[in-house]
Amino acid sequence: MEKIIRVTGKGKISVKPDMICLDITARGTYPDYEEAIRKSADHTKLLRKTIEKSGLPGQNLKTKDFSVQSEYESYRDYNDNYKKRFLGYSFYHRTEITFPNDNKQLGRTLYELARCPVDLEFSINHTVKDREKVKNTLLKKAVEDSREKAEILTGAAGVELGQILRMDYSWGEINIKSSPIDSFEIKAMPLLGSGYDIDIEADDIDVSDTVTIEWEIK
Repeated sequence: MEKIIRVTGKGKISVKPDMICLDITARGTYPDYEEAIRKSADHTKLLRKTIEKSGLPGQNLKTKDFSVQSEYESYRDYNDNYKKRFLGYSFYHRTEITFPNDNKQLGRTLYELARCPVDLEFSINHTVKDREKVKNTLLKKAVEDSREKAEILTGAAGVELGQILRMDYSWGEINIKSSPIDSFEIKAMPLLGSGYDIDIEADDIDVSDTVTIEWEIK
């Protein structure tokens, strides 16, 4: 019978954010399906123009999620029975734009978004440009950690660690984001020229990943 040891290694690093990611959502409900689609397209055009006013390329605004769904509301009829009433079609359009970590640019963009005729919801996140480099570093550290743990365990047991028999990795998406601002009232921010006076120093982002390795025991 083959003797093996299965050890999960964990890689952990802290990375300095060098990019800002604005997550922007527009919603609307209209009685006609075609109107909901058209209004969504109109809102996106206005949003792109708003982004361009702030000095960012409008084509960098990317769709992350889009849907159109039927909307109903519940009510009681004259017999006190629950009924559903059709309200219309609601669109949901979540977009995202990423740009270098620059508080002045962020202030200009928030200033223009606050004056956009479209009713928007948005959040501010900080991230990194070279995500692949971060992922590769984490994997390397996770494998090193697995080996180190395996060597400690086999050494304590008085046996010798052999070759790798199997490696398991989830290949899931790693969230490399931080949100230094939980909530704020944008229109209450102090103005500086044609933008808001933003002073955010985002903390380093702690990220981790794991890999499980099966080693041969000689």
